[in-house]
Amino acid sequence: MIKTVHVKKGYQLRIEGIVDATLKSLKTPDHVAVCPARVPFIKPRLRVKKGDDVRIGTLLFEDKQEPRFQFLSPGGGRIDDIRFGPRRVIDQVVIALARDENQVDFPALTDRTLATISRSDLVNMIMAGGIWPLIRALPFRDIANPDTMPPAIFVGLDDLEPFQAAPEVYLTDNENLFDFGVRVLKRLSDTVYVTAAKANRNVKNCLNGQINLVHTGKYPAGDPGVLLYHLKTTSKENNSWFIAGQDVLMLARLLTTGHYPTERVVAIGGSAADEKQHVQARLGASIADLLGYPVDPAVMRCVSGGVFRGQVVSPDGFLGLYETALTLLPEGNEKEFMALFNPGWKKQTYSRVYLSHLNPADLTVNCNRHGDERACIACMHCADVCPVDILPQLTYKAVLAGEVEEALAHGLLDCVECGLCTYVCPSKIELTDALKTAKAAYRKEREGG
Repeated sequence: MIKTVHVKKGYQLRIEGIVDATLKSLKTPDHVAVCPARVPFIKPRLRVKKGDDVRIGTLLFEDKQEPRFQFLSPGGGRIDDIRFGPRRVIDQVVIALARDENQVDFPALTDRTLATISRSDLVNMIMAGGIWPLIRALPFRDIANPDTMPPAIFVGLDDLEPFQAAPEVYLTDNENLFDFGVRVLKRLSDTVYVTAAKANRNVKNCLNGQINLVHTGKYPAGDPGVLLYHLKTTSKENNSWFIAGQDVLMLARLLTTGHYPTERVVAIGGSAADEKQHVQARLGASIADLLGYPVDPAVMRCVSGGVFRGQVVSPDGFLGLYETALTLLPEGNEKEFMALFNPGWKKQTYSRVYLSHLNPADLTVNCNRHGDERACIACMHCADVCPVDILPQLTYKAVLAGEVEEALAHGLLDCVECGLCTYVCPSKIELTDALKTAKAAYRKEREGG
């Protein structure tokens, strides 16, 4: 039986640069990298040094707090560089690929052995193969605790954020692999939801009955935290797990082949992208290899991971473990002639300040904030779009005042960090960042450091 979740709040950004459904293969790059700084809530401990030879699947670093969380090399060759950020945070471990890449061999499963293997042995296989960090837990979106049984696992195929890799693209010819991955997840939890937008018929046809939860509404209707909020009946369900659709394929590839998977489908889009397309790329691919043309960071901004949830990356950087989208947006530093008298027919706006609310076309969106941060004016825009019905402005004020219990009472832990409250705020307040930081601080306090 297929369940349906109707999400009444949210917002769909009308933005130029929709990604074409075709898939292009890229040539093998010279370098790939892992980015420890983009994995939240871990303290990486390096297990390699510059100049070391590595194989695909070699352990590069582990979490100091939980050494079972291991992060493996997406390429075979030599450690070319280890780059550090502020306060000596490990930013990138760069691997120069060899012409003939060797691989670490891991145990593999068949349909028969999957049905008989114990849950603990299955968990250990996934952790040893470096795929466990792809399984994350609500409400903090940290790596799932392997010693617990989650009340549910959400497999997300479409969260409706602009320019994400389309599931019908990466699932084509991989339906059986996806089915195997879902059966693996069913050994980890009694309840597994495979979720997709109700209107996306391409995905339904592709999976032929795998989907058991559909959602309606605007972004971020398909987010696991949003779906859980509308489904849960008890607080015990708050610790459900989730995994992205592409990551299910990685999980299945590890367990069926016995080799660490290195392929990813990446969506390249945005108003400033020369070619809006899906590319078959290497895990940890460089921005330069993905684009194939130079980018001036003073004119164009590269955002990895999504318009609302992604982060800025330099043109000489790499995609992180969880990132399957690269969006190019104009910086918007040009001064606008007679801006005061511009009716805004082509200006993106949430409110009705500009005439663009009457314009049905997709619009060019740049990164200019068009103003500085000001005090909250209680306009309620953030509450109007919040998909989990919290009052972001009141939660934010409780956070500023240090009233943790009040912030929790307002629904701080329900926040799905979608970025909409920040986007629609006319006062330019970084609401999402403040709530996300407060959640992380609460997690740290709860964990005892």
